[in-house]
Amino acid sequence: MTKQLLAVSGQQGQRILRLYHLYRLLIGFALVLLSSSDVDGHLLDLAHAQLFKYGSWTYLTVNIIATASMHRSDRLLPVFALALYDVAQLSLLFYAAGGTPSGIGNLIIVAVAVANILLRGRIGFLIAAVAAAGIIYLTFYLSLSNPAASNQFMQAGILGSLCFAAAFFVQSLSRRLRASEYLAEQRAGDVANLEELNAVVIERMRTGIIVLDADHRVLQVNQSALTLMGLEKLLGRILDPHFPALITAFEQWQNNPSLRTSPFESALSGTQIQASFVRLQHNDNLQILIFLEDNSQLNQHAQQLKLASLGRLTAGIAHEIRNPLGAISHAAQLLHESPALDNADRRLAQIIQDQSRRMNTVIENVLQLSRQRDAEPQLLDLKYWLHRFASEFREQAPANKTLHLSTKGRGLKTRMDPHQLDQVLMNLVENGMRYSSKNHAQSQVWLLLYRHPQTDLPTLEVQDDGPGVELGDQHSLFEPFFTTENKGTGLGLYISRELCESNQARLDYSPRADGGSCFRITFAHPHKLSA
Repeated sequence: MTKQLLAVSGQQGQRILRLYHLYRLLIGFALVLLSSSDVDGHLLDLAHAQLFKYGSWTYLTVNIIATASMHRSDRLLPVFALALYDVAQLSLLFYAAGGTPSGIGNLIIVAVAVANILLRGRIGFLIAAVAAAGIIYLTFYLSLSNPAASNQFMQAGILGSLCFAAAFFVQSLSRRLRASEYLAEQRAGDVANLEELNAVVIERMRTGIIVLDADHRVLQVNQSALTLMGLEKLLGRILDPHFPALITAFEQWQNNPSLRTSPFESALSGTQIQASFVRLQHNDNLQILIFLEDNSQLNQHAQQLKLASLGRLTAGIAHEIRNPLGAISHAAQLLHESPALDNADRRLAQIIQDQSRRMNTVIENVLQLSRQRDAEPQLLDLKYWLHRFASEFREQAPANKTLHLSTKGRGLKTRMDPHQLDQVLMNLVENGMRYSSKNHAQSQVWLLLYRHPQTDLPTLEVQDDGPGVELGDQHSLFEPFFTTENKGTGLGLYISRELCESNQARLDYSPRADGGSCFRITFAHPHKLSA
């Protein structure tokens, strides 16, 4: 009820109340100065000079006390009492000063107008009614003792009417101002909600968003961008020292905005990033909007399309190829068993058999890849699962192959298809053993399981002490049919990465500092659903 009767509150009401206090203090000082100038004979014509003098001092004193003690405009009773006192005291001074010729009636109208700014509805009109009644009644009472005051009834009626007119006008204007203020607050709330919604959407977008100013200072960045770049904090910092590759791409785009910039790899996260840029002109300030995409997802999609096409092609011609291939292999085997052949011809027959088997393996791998079933992720305790895998491998491995296992940390769990993980890990371990045997008589592979300090995700490293991979071949390592061996099909690592990505894991390669290779599997969070 109090909020309905108060017209203004909050900071706006505080400002109006302070101005009202200041106005009444100035009026009080003016009236006191006027009443104290009796030495010049100015008050000789007043009907009640002594009453006017004491009333002026009372008005000033009460206003000083009210100004010092009343600081809040959101309380109805103090505001109403102050307005009522103001009108009543000015009405008394109106009577003491001789009625309408004194001009104090105008001060009463101002007091009514200010009261209706602070109060609304009927209670505001009540102040106007008290003021109008006071003016008319005191004019009548004054005419009883001073017959000359009988001519003031018309002016008193006009002043009373002006009190109601001022109250009606101020309240009408206040209603419009309140409606405009409410509409502005509603629009501001809508804008704030929209900004909050946009912030949530941008923060949860998979696309990285960065906004830079002309000095390459980061004005806005979402979590996806930080994850892609492998950084924790970037807001308010200059981008150049933290991610120079992105600045290089931006400079390339500036030179030719029509060209698509080349993808680059983050040294911290190992993610291949594709950046696109948009120039924004905000008033006189130039800003750059940067979109960052995980290029590996685009490559994965392209590889899947290529693989699907290759699978359909292979499935269509596999029968036509494998039948003559089987005949060639069988004929080479019979030819190899012929006693009429010399050693050179037997060697040629053996080559035919070996290459036929290799061609058959390629066809089998491609068919397997094209028929790959969907992943069925399960919650796996990686530490327990790896110990079981290592135990089974050691039981079947020959004496010249050694598998080491080291695990650190607790709660190393993920969601992954165990059969596909077994296929990936067996492929990586066999590759490591094969390359380790090139440098050592005793082949060794190390499995290191730990929680990554930056991403807090379970991570498994498969390390060997072989010759490693040449720098020029590392970027093609996971491409289909890429191999550095004559007997390889080039599909093992490609299939392993595909299986990892189908379980939302990531397979990367990095050379070891002391020689050899390291294949790193970064598993997904155990609560993250598989695609």
